[in-house]
Amino acid sequence: MPGRQLDDTVARRRDAALAGHTGDENTARSFLSDDDANVRATALGALNRLGALTEDELIRATADADPIMRRRACTESTSWNGSVGEPITPDAAAAIAALLSDSDDSVVEIAAWACGERPPATSATIERLCEIATRHDDALCRESAVAALGALGDPAGLAAILAATEDKATVRRRAVIALAPFDGPEVDAALERATNDRDWQVRQAAEDLSP
Repeated sequence: MPGRQLDDTVARRRDAALAGHTGDENTARSFLSDDDANVRATALGALNRLGALTEDELIRATADADPIMRRRACTESTSWNGSVGEPITPDAAAAIAALLSDSDDSVVEIAAWACGERPPATSATIERLCEIATRHDDALCRESAVAALGALGDPAGLAAILAATEDKATVRRRAVIALAPFDGPEVDAALERATNDRDWQVRQAAEDLSP
């Protein structure tokens, strides 16, 4: 019965989560092969909480058939084997960066965010983030990519950030904030323009960054 199946799925997800809080690594790992993506994703988080998530398991999660699992892999990568702001291993970073070309926009958005959380990034990753920031059809993906470029602070990303200051309001706001690590006449000019933006949040962000 559908109701019973739902109850079983909720119970398995609860058990996977509980394992991450009680130190039960074996139980958490057993749920990585569950039929339900939400259960698998919860198990991935549980193992990471325990410090028991292996690199192979994280990388396999980035190739999962379900976007729920691929998104969770991106999220967990930001605190796996270190913490936000610390470099990630090259193989794990490459697996996350590969999701910048995922077929699911929600995965691309989270992958972009994750790339900005564990600098540095390769030149290929920066290039792909620039493409997303300036050309992606989904505004959330563009916004996330712009934020990542600002977090990474690589000069190769500046042109894309400057271009994003002409995008829709939500992206413009993010782009203005992303200019914080940069300086130069083109940055000053962009901030000056933004102080007269029709969106008050864009104006406020620009005023906060202006000298």
